[in-house]
Amino acid sequence: MSYDQIEPPESGSKITLADEETGELSVPDDPIIPIIHGDGIGVDVGPVAQDVLEAAAEATGREINWMRVYAGESARERYDENLPEETVEAIREHRVAIKGPLTTPVGSGFRSLNVALRQTLDLYANVRPTYYLDGVPSPVKNPEEMDMVTFRENTEDVYAGIEWEAGTDEVEQVREFVEEDMGFDDVMHEGPIGIGVKPITEKGSKRLVREAIDYAIENDRDSVTLVHKGNIMKFTEAQFRDWGYEVAEEEYGENVITEDTLWEEQDGEQPEGTVVVNDRIADNMLQQLLTRTDEYSVIATMNLNGDYMSDAAGAQIGGLGIAPGANFGHGRVLAEPVHGSAPKYAGQDKVNPTALILSGALMFGYLGWDDADQLVRDAVEETISSGNVTYDLERQIEGGTKLATSEYGEKVIENIRDLA
Repeated sequence: MSYDQIEPPESGSKITLADEETGELSVPDDPIIPIIHGDGIGVDVGPVAQDVLEAAAEATGREINWMRVYAGESARERYDENLPEETVEAIREHRVAIKGPLTTPVGSGFRSLNVALRQTLDLYANVRPTYYLDGVPSPVKNPEEMDMVTFRENTEDVYAGIEWEAGTDEVEQVREFVEEDMGFDDVMHEGPIGIGVKPITEKGSKRLVREAIDYAIENDRDSVTLVHKGNIMKFTEAQFRDWGYEVAEEEYGENVITEDTLWEEQDGEQPEGTVVVNDRIADNMLQQLLTRTDEYSVIATMNLNGDYMSDAAGAQIGGLGIAPGANFGHGRVLAEPVHGSAPKYAGQDKVNPTALILSGALMFGYLGWDDADQLVRDAVEETISSGNVTYDLERQIEGGTKLATSEYGEKVIENIRDLA
């Protein structure tokens, strides 16, 4: 593909799809990887993360050929639009990409640029690992017990965006349909009302749960927990749970057992090499994140629940400043941090780039570069545990050394080279 405002790298090879059915990738040692630095603090954390990831690739015998692409403010400067088609096509063509935070401007025509990218590229699983790094201040006593990966459905539920505004003709048509045609005439108060529809599909549910179980098997995780509010939402969230169990029982054979089977037939003794699939009610699960942290490994849930769960889990290991994420699709990934663009700190070279760096490590894991993934994690942990941190952590650490964003990146790179 030829580009207008994008300059492809002079060297490098494309990541391609090796198996259409499974989505397995063929990854060269010199891949071309598109990168969006992002809005707000993206101008600070984007280049730093790029340098760190490049150093980790080099230390493990590989070479990343970065391809700068644009969305948000940087795209408006070049294209006079927020999400250019050639940005989407570049990510689609090269299959693996990373981005910093994006801000959706008022009146842009998008509910969210982040959501638009996920939906356009059918990146149906928002994946958020939550693990503790030694030295990070935490509000809980034993943050090291948290080691969980949340798989959050990325295309439906509240992200489908089906709702009608109070006071419009459209919302009154929906009210009339619900009350008169469907017979629910006693559930809505009189007066102005906003109405939303919450679609949960078999396709969306099953492919999300399948992705979570595959991840658990490939990464030696012992359980997948389906989180839902099915005791109240019996035909959406309970159906998600049921479809999840169907996937587990019909597609994975002896590799997966349910919690009921574990206790009824195995007396609680989990067979070696198996993944236990269970389910929990969402509000109870938020409590158990604190009270039984080490009992959970992989979470599979719908969009809104996943946002709550992953943010609550992130708080236990020190906050969103160190929380990585990525969006998985069929043979495609777009890595991105959980945090937002924080425009008031833009260009000050002070914010914490750890979340974007660790999102890149997660991207490495998706590529099968497990050694580079672990090297980045170890180097970041070594940097933080030695007290070399950005302002957000330094103010909580006695005797810590406050570093600028760029200085912190340089220190992580030093540790990458020392540990390699």
